[in-house]
Amino acid sequence: MEYFTPVSSLIGGLMIGLASAILWVGNGRIAGISGIFGQILPPPKNPAKNSPNPIMWRVLFLVSMIIGGFIASVLLPNIGVGGFGGDAVQLIGNPLWIASAGLLVGLGTKIGNGCTSGHGVSGLARFSLRSLVAVLVFFATAAIIVAVTGIV
Repeated sequence: MEYFTPVSSLIGGLMIGLASAILWVGNGRIAGISGIFGQILPPPKNPAKNSPNPIMWRVLFLVSMIIGGFIASVLLPNIGVGGFGGDAVQLIGNPLWIASAGLLVGLGTKIGNGCTSGHGVSGLARFSLRSLVAVLVFFATAAIIVAVTGIV
């Protein structure tokens, strides 16, 4: 473990959990990023009559995530990809591998009916058996890939 950052990881995890709780309590929605993003276009056909604008809250949530990351990068420039003082450019990697991974993640979230944030954060917090199975599969697949490739 080259980039062991327990304090920043703990703070980030707490903030993700708090954001998920705020979205659940305030809007009655699960903070699954693939679901939030995937339902922007096309918009839901039959939104609930008393629900907030089905597109606007999704756009605001996603834009706020980007702005929050930007603000954190300005206020805490040494925290980011690769941990304290990490070289983000060196760690980004080959665009073909990144695109392939992105396509597989997109396909997996569609088939698995959710992503790591939806299942791992919100689903496990609601004691969802389906989310537990999904998270176990995520972790098992990651462990196998690391064992096969040797890339951490």
